[in-house]
Parts: sequence; C-alpha cells; structure tokens
Amino acid sequence: MKVWVVNEAGSQFEAVERPLPTVGADQVLIRVEASGVNPLDTKIRAGNAAHARHPFPAVMGIDVAGTIELVGEGVKHFQVGDDVYGMTGGVAGLQGSLAQFQAADAALLARKPSNLTMAEAAALPLAAITAWEGLVDRAQVSAGQSVLIHGGAGGVGHLAVQIALAFGAEVHATVSPEKSYVVKRYGAIPIDYLTLTPDEYISLSPDGGGWEIVYDTVGGSALDASFKLVKKYTGHALSCLGWGSHSLAPLSFRGASYSGVFTLLPLLTGEGRTHHGEILSRVTQMVESGKVRPLLAERVFEDSEIDAAHSAVARGSLGKTVVRINA
Repeated sequence: MKVWVVNEAGSQFEAVERPLPTVGADQVLIRVEASGVNPLDTKIRAGNAAHARHPFPAVMGIDVAGTIELVGEGVKHFQVGDDVYGMTGGVAGLQGSLAQFQAADAALLARKPSNLTMAEAAALPLAAITAWEGLVDRAQVSAGQSVLIHGGAGGVGHLAVQIALAFGAEVHATVSPEKSYVVKRYGAIPIDYLTLTPDEYISLSPDGGGWEIVYDTVGGSALDASFKLVKKYTGHALSCLGWGSHSLAPLSFRGASYSGVFTLLPLLTGEGRTHHGEILSRVTQMVESGKVRPLLAERVFEDSEIDAAHSAVARGSLGKTVVRINA
C-alpha cells in the first residue's frame, strides 16, 4: 500500500510503499477514502506537539473515513463493507490515515452518517468528540441552559454550537464580523469579540449575569475571559486549549468550576476508547436527523497535495480541510 510519510520535523510528505498492516484482535482494516487535517496535525508535523507523542518518521492523519476491508477476531459490531469514520491514529506512534489502508481499533469507530460524503465524515471525528466531551461529558448541557462558545466558527466551535443547540440550550458564540453568518445560520447569537470586550459582552447573556456554560475553543486570553463570564455559583468554564498559566482568581471569586478537555487520552493511554466510538455513534444520529453538519473548507485536496493542505490549515481558513485518498 501507499503511505505518506514525514521523515523529520518540518519536512515534506513523501509517498512510499509499505506492506498492508496486520489486523489484530478487536481491530479492523479500513480502506481509507478521506483524511481530515486538524491544526494539531500541522503542529505534529512541525515537531511542536510533544503531548501527541508521535515520533518521526511519521504517518500522520488523526481523522479517517473509509470502508472496512477486513474484520479482526472479537469485532462484533462491524462487518466487511461498512462505511465508518473515527479518530484512529496519527498520534502516539499509531499509523495515521494518510495511507491507503489503516488498521484501527474498532472501539474508536462508528458508522459513517449516511447523508455525508466520505470527505464530510472525515471532517468530524476530532472536532466533534472534543465538542462533545466538553459540553456533554463535562458540563452535562441540557435544555434551557445558556451556553457561550468562544470561536464559534472554528473547527471545534462550529460543532459545539450545533451540539449545544441540539440539546436545547440557548447559545451565543464569539466570532469575527465576517464569520457571524456561520453561527447565525445554525441558530446561535453571534458576539463580535473584535469590537466588544468580555466586560462588555457579559451583558448580552440571557440575564446579564453570565452564562451557565462557557466553552473556550481558542485558548489564551479567551480562557481568562471565560473565568469572568460564567454565572456565579452554577457556572462551568471549559477549555480544550488550557495551556499556559492562568489565574483562577476570577473563577474562584464567582464560585464557579472549570474542566479541561484532552481528547487524545484514549489514543495515548488505551483507556476510554469505547466511549469515542459511542460519541461518534451519537453524532451520526444527530447528523442524520439534520441537527449537526460539518463545515468544510471550499477545497478538498487530493493525496498528491497533502503539503498544500497542511499549508492551508497553517494559514487559517474557514471550514475543515480534508484530503481525499485515491486508492
């Protein structure tokens, strides 16, 4: 099979031939049709993601969509020919999805939404799981709650907006003016973070006293702002980018709580992998019922253009970048 390898940090992708991977117990062999490109992928390639523990030479690609070609011993819920998607490798030395075939832990997979293309499905796993783990697993979002998403037009943010709305929450989202239409069309209320300061837009919360859930998908100063924007006593601030040093004083003075989201843990430790498959099964239901839809970048790249796809993500673009793998 053909795989695309990065031999050292910062180097270009090289297409090489490798034997088909061995399929072990509880694994399946996927014929890869699409590979999602996340900002994390670009950091791994640059050698700036020690927390992902992906050594070079590396076959990258965290998100995958494709068709099952072979089922290993012990796999009961999939069969040959099933279209699946998941967050299955590209970290911790696990072969990623920039390959014609990938052996993956079946627990990490779910059936692809029937109303999505392979490219659209490959745009979902990492971002959707990250959104879900914050809103549902940590904050237990429910109908009638007030939710603020920082970065509502971003990769995780646009899915967090839709998931919160699907649970019946009232959702605001920070966004630049030119991207406000993205959150509006989902049914959320945009907040122009370029014009307003956090001290000013807290007055836009439903009762003017902050939001019950504030999910930071941006990091840095957005997380510091989150500590000031949650409701007193009952507020719950979340972040999937809680790096660096942050003062907890504003959060403590509001009597609120904080949770971090680190979606890589099941891949890094082997623990909790079944839950990733469960989350994606729920996401599939939401997609098929019309409640969630991934936002793709204008261009889907071919496997001969992987370097260009990574450059596009590094520059920053609206929508998820995906590489189509042509077996």
